[in-house]
This record gives sequence, structure tokens and C-alpha cells, in this order.
Amino acid sequence: MSAPTYSRPRAATPGGVDSRLPWWALALPTLAFITLLVLILNPADAHAATSEPAITHLVERVQQLVTR
Repeated sequence: MSAPTYSRPRAATPGGVDSRLPWWALALPTLAFITLLVLILNPADAHAATSEPAITHLVERVQQLVTR
């Protein structure tokens, strides 16, 4: 015999939808959007590519740390 399951009654909202987001669910995408927007709109901080790209340097550092 299975036991009955009880669910909490939900309070009706005016719109009929009960959606509660944590504060970071809105804050993090907003922060990411603003950061990317500032990077795009501020061309003074943009530098031309050097002879050794940053990603190559990063990969080399990771390889050095892994081989230790």
C-alpha cells in the first residue's frame, strides 16, 4: 500500500506564476553583460596582437605547472 503524498498549498500570486529567483540569478548575468559592454565600448584599452599571443603564454604556463 502506498502512502499518500502531501504537497504544500501555494499562495496564489496576482499573475498566477510563482517565480522566485535568488539574488545572484539576476546579478551575475547583469555583471557579465556590463563587463563585456565596457570592454567593447572602451577601445583605448584594446592592444594590437603581439608576436606571442596571450593564449599561447597561458597554455605554456599551464603545461609548466602540470609537469611539476
